[in-house]
Amino acid sequence: MPRTVARLALAALLIVAGTAHLTVLRRGYRIAVPDWATRVLRTDKDMIVVASGAVELMLGAGLIALPRERRRVGAAVAALFVAVFPGNVHQWRSGASAPGLDTDARRFGRLFLQPVLVAWALWATSGPRGASQHTG
Repeated sequence: MPRTVARLALAALLIVAGTAHLTVLRRGYRIAVPDWATRVLRTDKDMIVVASGAVELMLGAGLIALPRERRRVGAAVAALFVAVFPGNVHQWRSGASAPGLDTDARRFGRLFLQPVLVAWALWATSGPRGASQHTG
């Protein structure tokens, strides 16, 4: 039961964050996208923000709608949190402010949240050893 609650809370977080990426915080999230990411992905910062928001929405929905696939979706969520970490480092190193991350201390503290999010995603979508993947 605690893992189910944690999984649903994580889904809610992803859905809220994904919605924010596509709406009110879209401009602020562009600040966190490193310049090198646009070259590697051959697109602009806005498209990266939009794509990451869409991915967050899909993963959040997947955590709710696909309980039998929760481990795979959880691994994908953890991978997303790892993938966006360079953006967090870039934002801290550049000193660029964004909503909620308007001081060096907050930007630095955000770096330590990322491993917690990865652990949360993996824990909330796993079951006790030997448990069936088909349980909710």
